Amino acid sequence: MNDDMGGGTDNMDATERPVIAATTRTVKRRGPRLSRADRTPLGLWFWEIDRVLLLLVSMLIATGLVAVAAASPVAAQKLSTATASLDPLYYFYRQLMWVMVGVPVMLAVSMLPKAQARRFAIYGTIAFLALLFLVPLVGTTVNGAQRWIGSGVFRLQPSEFLKPFFAVALAWILSLRLHDQSLPVVPLTFVLTGVIGVLLMGQPDLGQTIIFIGTWLVLVMIAGLSMRIIGVLAASGLAGIVVAYFTYSVAHQRINSWLFGEGDSFQEDKAHATITAGGLIGTGPGAGLAKFKLPEAHTDYIFSVIGEEFGIIACIAIAVLFLAIIVRVLVRLLDEEDSFLILAVAGLIAQFGGQATINMAVNTQLFPSKGMTLPFISYGGSSFIALSIGMGLLLSLTRRNPYAARVSMTGNWNKK
Repeated sequence: MNDDMGGGTDNMDATERPVIAATTRTVKRRGPRLSRADRTPLGLWFWEIDRVLLLLVSMLIATGLVAVAAASPVAAQKLSTATASLDPLYYFYRQLMWVMVGVPVMLAVSMLPKAQARRFAIYGTIAFLALLFLVPLVGTTVNGAQRWIGSGVFRLQPSEFLKPFFAVALAWILSLRLHDQSLPVVPLTFVLTGVIGVLLMGQPDLGQTIIFIGTWLVLVMIAGLSMRIIGVLAASGLAGIVVAYFTYSVAHQRINSWLFGEGDSFQEDKAHATITAGGLIGTGPGAGLAKFKLPEAHTDYIFSVIGEEFGIIACIAIAVLFLAIIVRVLVRLLDEEDSFLILAVAGLIAQFGGQATINMAVNTQLFPSKGMTLPFISYGGSSFIALSIGMGLLLSLTRRNPYAARVSMTGNWNKK
């Protein structure tokens, strides 16, 4: 009897043991892919990324493809010859290729943890600053400007790639000052920015120089530089513009054309005629005619092409989309306390918003011509990949744990 009971006990243990093991495996099992229980790198990225910002950027990229498709026939016609004719959508297909490369780059960079994103930006700054020094020696000249290295598909513009890396590296250097006021980080960043400005003006590239200097000014103000020093810097900036006006022929010509209507204003006049030709709702996709008289219709003046074929309403919608991206990023910073993250994100969005503002202002004759593209809208290989890296860094640095308790900066201000 007892033996039978003992045997029964052994049998019961043998049958229950696998059940216990199975229960243990169920507890340790990860949740479904991209669910809140998914702890894989992809799952964490999906729940920490700012999906609203990612959606807004995706809308901007899609809009850019439509705009390049509208402007592509202009550039294709100008490059066609009697013996060789380019497909009217040649530049659209190339832009589509760059999008297929740039979007995965953006997503890959956005998956970097914040510390790795910072190191990536520092190494990138060193690498592309070195390439910027090489431009005067081995650079390629296009339309009278020596800004590129390489040729064909392998041609890149170091200053485009340096911009996002520079903003993050500059933020890291300035954040050190908030921990140790004795560190001479502001003079160091001033010298670094000045060296870059000199190299860019030698190309010449006034537009990029303004972006780099503007990024530096935004960051030093956020870092807590005194108003007296900021006033001195502002006066120095105005003095620099005056010096450029009298010593830099391109700046002299463009400022005169903008302020006094003197000299050659062909580009500005054609841009104004194109953007106003479509009226409120535009002529319709592919129906624009004024765009064929517009230089650089697929790059610098693509905003005017949008105005002709899709109307002023479309131009306003694009401006609102840029504004929504900027506001979304700034709202994301309201509960951030890390000084480096605040500076880095502010620098990146200042670059992005500043470049968009300058391009749209040039197309509407509010600014003199600068030769600057519209982010994610204009055609371009180097610029699109560089912008993708910058937006990837922005998405990485704004990632948040949705379950972590955050302290509102505005709440702290109210307490003070």
